[in-house]
Amino acid sequence: MWDMEVLLVLRLCCNCTYALLYKPIDRVTRSTLVLHDLLKHTPKDHPDFPLLQDALRISQNFLSSINEEIDPRRTAVTTPKGEARQLVKDGFLVELSDCSRKLRHVFLFTDLLLCAKMKKTSVGRQQQYECKWYIPLADLAFQTLDDSEPSPHVQVLPEHEIEEIKIKISVLKSEIQKEKKAPKGQSRVDRLRKKMNEQESWLLLHSPTIPFRIHNKHGKSFLFLISSDYERAEWRESIQRLQKNDIQSCVLSSVELQVLTSSCFKLRTVHNIPVTSYKDDEETPGLNGFLHVIVRSAQGFKESANLYCTLEVDSYGYFVSKAKTRVFRDTTEPTWNEEFEIELEGSQCLRILCYETCYDKSKISKDDNEIVDKIMGKGQVQLDPTTVQSKNWHMDVIEMNGIKVEFSMKFTSRDLSLKRTPSKKQSGVFGVKINVVTKRERSKVPYIVRQCIEEVEKRGIDEVGIYRISGVATDIQTLKAAFDTNTKDILVMLSDMDINAIAGTLKLYFRELPEPLLTDRLYPAFMEGIALSDPAAKENCMMHLLRSLPDPNLITFLILLEHLKRVAEKEPINKMSLHNLATVFGPTLLRPSESEIAKTLSITTASDIWSHDVMAQVQVLLYYLQHPPISFAELKRNTLYFSTDV
Repeated sequence: MWDMEVLLVLRLCCNCTYALLYKPIDRVTRSTLVLHDLLKHTPKDHPDFPLLQDALRISQNFLSSINEEIDPRRTAVTTPKGEARQLVKDGFLVELSDCSRKLRHVFLFTDLLLCAKMKKTSVGRQQQYECKWYIPLADLAFQTLDDSEPSPHVQVLPEHEIEEIKIKISVLKSEIQKEKKAPKGQSRVDRLRKKMNEQESWLLLHSPTIPFRIHNKHGKSFLFLISSDYERAEWRESIQRLQKNDIQSCVLSSVELQVLTSSCFKLRTVHNIPVTSYKDDEETPGLNGFLHVIVRSAQGFKESANLYCTLEVDSYGYFVSKAKTRVFRDTTEPTWNEEFEIELEGSQCLRILCYETCYDKSKISKDDNEIVDKIMGKGQVQLDPTTVQSKNWHMDVIEMNGIKVEFSMKFTSRDLSLKRTPSKKQSGVFGVKINVVTKRERSKVPYIVRQCIEEVEKRGIDEVGIYRISGVATDIQTLKAAFDTNTKDILVMLSDMDINAIAGTLKLYFRELPEPLLTDRLYPAFMEGIALSDPAAKENCMMHLLRSLPDPNLITFLILLEHLKRVAEKEPINKMSLHNLATVFGPTLLRPSESEIAKTLSITTASDIWSHDVMAQVQVLLYYLQHPPISFAELKRNTLYFSTDV
């Protein structure tokens, strides 16, 4: 009689279990109560007791996953053995699947890693996840089991496409702020936010390039693309920490997998993809401008090593590496004292990673074919506007794995950083009008421009990211002072200086001109000319404008054009296309001075001007790079490049 009742209840339980997703919730609730009462009256040594436990666990997990009010702080589900399967970490990652990028939500539990995607649901219905795959942690490895397996090609978009999307997002942000102040502008704000969300989601999907590959014991591999080495290390360390426990491999039934996947919606800690369109700008504004960081020293290393640091900041929802110190060799107490200027684009966090350089050529990453340096420690600090927005340096320490890295930082807003401030001393070259400098030097092209270009072409034209990667700010300031004081040893200094610092010095010279190289007077005409749709009219206009420049401005601009074209010819090596170079130099050469901005534009802040005009500034320079008006050989024949005495 007792066995017959147990069988009847078990049959009812099984029928309910396999139909949980399709039957009314009240029936599942009643069945759960019946199972609970039945378990109370079933001896623990009875052979059906574990079956009843499993049935009750599955029912309870299902009810919890669909009813958010049962346990709003729930962080675990129950395994078949009655143990808690705790969620340790979750987040959005880009998976390379079938040679295309897919945005996934990845969940790390105490015994397995689950990769899911969000199902498309109709308006008003609760979102649901679909499991793409899972790997028990006992079967997960980071090393390739079959080294002969080819690594899939990771397609990287040209940098200028990424930059164009960033500029579009900046323009949309400015438009949203304007519409917020306008009467009845909320409907347009909603449309703009939707459009910005689409652009930011695209950026989040296509920006990551750092490979993170995992494998299981059956030889199946999965490849994620991550934008930050910090984030890759976080995932790897979290998995390895769990694998140190005594974890047994597990196989989930289809029902268990459905229940676990449904539970993910309630368990998740990251609810939205990390884009700014989900945030209220007034609550989480972020910083826009330039962060000056001095990486001073580190201590706490147990053995001597070759050490360096990298700096990452968040931008448009993901983290990117912005700067790298020199390698301090064979030491336990590196002292870098290197200053960097880092552009912030809505940034809220600074990360510092400390590495030991690996010179063992056998330790090569299969995914990116580069030697993998060892991360000794990593840490991060929030960029609190009230702390960093000060004229004084803010000193701080990040503790990481027993290591302490000391650094200082201060912030300059974009409004201030975009100002062209004339130098009070007319004896130097920085902040001094170009015609004053060339007249004093008796040359058509400033000495600083000639020497920096010559040095870059001598030993930096093959440098990856030349003109894009920041040089050490202290080195740039040293060169600036040397050129300003006309130091006799300037050529020796240039030959010994890091090439990125020299490239940075040239950019700084043009940025600090009191008037842009293409002049304030012609700036509105350049903006109108580049907007012309008729090719012939555009060519006539753009060439006429160029001929209207003063001689020093014109010849310096033509010399720079020829140089940038030679740099772009090495694009397969240095990764700097004409568009990349135009993105770097366009605003520097065209951005008008503050007085001209006030006269010609009704926009109130330098940040708005940057957002609206930077695309056009890039397009102007790109046009001249693609349609060169005169060759370097012609310049040399006309002796315009050399001193007026020749």
